[in-house]
Amino acid sequence: MSINRISLYHLETLVWIGRLGTFAAAAKQLNTTQPTISARISELETRLGATLFQRNGRLMTLTPAGRLLLREYLPIWEQLQGALLRAAGFDHLSGVMRIGAGEIAAVICLPQLVATMKNRWPELTFEIDIQLTAQLIQGLLAGKIDVAFAAGPVAHPALLATPIGTVELCWVASPSVAERMGEVEGKAPVSLWSLPSHSPIHHMMKTALQGAFIHPPSIGLCSNVRMIIDILKVGEGFALLPKPMITRELEERSLVEVLAHNRVEPLMFHLVVRAGDNDPAVQQMLLLSRDIRF
Repeated sequence: MSINRISLYHLETLVWIGRLGTFAAAAKQLNTTQPTISARISELETRLGATLFQRNGRLMTLTPAGRLLLREYLPIWEQLQGALLRAAGFDHLSGVMRIGAGEIAAVICLPQLVATMKNRWPELTFEIDIQLTAQLIQGLLAGKIDVAFAAGPVAHPALLATPIGTVELCWVASPSVAERMGEVEGKAPVSLWSLPSHSPIHHMMKTALQGAFIHPPSIGLCSNVRMIIDILKVGEGFALLPKPMITRELEERSLVEVLAHNRVEPLMFHLVVRAGDNDPAVQQMLLLSRDIRF
């Protein structure tokens, strides 16, 4: 065993493979190549005299020895990261922060948060990608984004989800469609529009309609809330939408609330990061997210 020849980069590589699950994702996170990652792990295993990973298709699964090493080293690694960050200070954040957000969060809370950070740290640059929640989670796990504003529950051992607020949902339609829905007893001959099937709102919509008298003849899918709003305004169908995004339409009565008896629980939003990520920009965004008001 040659533990005196084990370097910090060997152990950092172990941490990121353990978190992200593949050599390719770890290579992207560490800004290196997959062969380099593979070589580091091979060196680490040789010097420890133990097998740390088993290949399961594309995924790399920790062995019992690998899990033990990661569990015992991770607190040390986090302490070291914290010490280095404190030594560097948080006053001069720079670099590129990659943010993933759903369309709802991007409209409601992200602009002010980004503006606050940019005002405080002018050298910090942002790259914002608008995606659905399922895609955001995959982006985080693959190291393609640093933080995600995600709708609905998020449960993954490699991720930390912090609740940041709820958004009220309501059923809406154009006045003409609302009138038709009120006139028809037992069934509304109007179509339903929704975000795609893997979105939390789609699941909440399907659950809410189970056992209800509404049986739409068809469900149209669209990945863009604003487009759904525009479709409804011209008199096509009804939808379950976040109320803050249709405030103007409700005030102007180009859209009105329907199915008032069929209320849906508010949608919880989370700020999601990789567990143990001590990047100073990520930590500052976590702190500032406590002040978000939906």
